[in-house]
Amino acid sequence: MNHSAPKILYTASSSAHLVSFHLPYLAALRSLGWDVTAAANGSGEDLGEGVRFLAVPFTKSFVSPRNFRAAALLARDIRKNRYDVIVTHTSLAAFFTRLGVMLAGKKHTRVVNTVHGYLFDGDSGALRRTVLLAAEKLTAGVTDDILVMNRCDEQIAKKHRLCRGNVYFIPGMGVDFSRFPPAAPEERAAARAAYSLPEDAVCLICAAEFSKRKNQTLLLQTLARLPENYYLLLPGDGALLQACKAEAETLGISSRSRFPGRLSDVRGALAAADICVSASRSEGLPFAVMEAMHTALPCVLTRVKGHEDLLEGSGAGYLVPFGDAAAFAEAVQTLGRDAA
Repeated sequence: MNHSAPKILYTASSSAHLVSFHLPYLAALRSLGWDVTAAANGSGEDLGEGVRFLAVPFTKSFVSPRNFRAAALLARDIRKNRYDVIVTHTSLAAFFTRLGVMLAGKKHTRVVNTVHGYLFDGDSGALRRTVLLAAEKLTAGVTDDILVMNRCDEQIAKKHRLCRGNVYFIPGMGVDFSRFPPAAPEERAAARAAYSLPEDAVCLICAAEFSKRKNQTLLLQTLARLPENYYLLLPGDGALLQACKAEAETLGISSRSRFPGRLSDVRGALAAADICVSASRSEGLPFAVMEAMHTALPCVLTRVKGHEDLLEGSGAGYLVPFGDAAAFAEAVQTLGRDAA
C-alpha cells in the first residue's frame, strides 16, 4: 500500500456484488492514485490489480453474531489504516461498516453511504420499519453524505436527517449503456436458438439474484396464467434458485422456464427476450431493468420505488400492484400482442 496516497475503504455485503457492479469504480480510483481496500464476504477474486481485499464475515441475518464480529474486524482495520474516505454499499454492510466506524472512533475519515434502496419505506411492516430506521438513525452521526438512486429514498434520508452533510440524488448511477445497444436480427436469432425458444415465443426476462425481495415466484405464477407461447428467462443464482425451479415443476411450466444461472454477460439473454419483467418488493434503481430498457425492451414492473422512477410517464411499459399475478399477466399480454 502506498502510504503517501489517499486511502479509501469500499465495503459491500459480498465480493460478488463488488465484481458485478463496482469494478469500474475500483479501477478508476486506482488510476487516480488512491490506495484502495475492498471489504466484503467472499474470496475477493477478480477485483482488479492493486486492490487490497479484506474478508469480512457479513451474513444476511441482521442479528447474527457474525455481523457484529465483522464490525469489530472493520473497526480494527479502520484504526490501523486511518482511511481518508469510507464508501459503503448494500444495506447490511452499510450499517455494520458504520458501526465499525463508531467503534473505531470517527476522526478525519469521510463516510459516504450509497443507498441501494432503504428497506423501511411506507409499505414496510411497522416493526421492520421501526428497527431498520432506528439502525440508520444510530449511524447517522458518523455518516457524512448519502448517495441515493430514487426520489423516495431521497425524501426518507432528508426527512429523518440520516447524515451530517448532504443527500445527493444520482439517477442512473454507474450504468455503461454503450454495452447495451438493441440486438441486431442475427444476434437475436442466435440468442433465441441458444435458449431453445420457438419462433412464436414471447420471452420474458428477469436477471436478478433469487431472493424473497426479488420475488421470482410471482413471475412463475404469472407465467402459469399466460398462453403456451410465453416463456420466462431467469438468469441469476441465489438462495431461492432451487425453490423456484421446484415451483416451476409444481406449476407445470418447467418446459417454458429457463434457468441459465449467473451470467457474466447478460447481453445474449437480453437479445433473446421480448419483455423485461420485475416483481420486486423494493428497489434502489435496478441496473438490470435499465440495461433492458436501453436495448429497447418494454417492461412490466411492480409499482415500487425505483421502478416508478424508471417507468412512470415513460411510455415504456406498465407498473402493476405488488403481488398481483393477475394484473401482471394482463399487462404482459398487452405488451405481448405488440411483440408478436
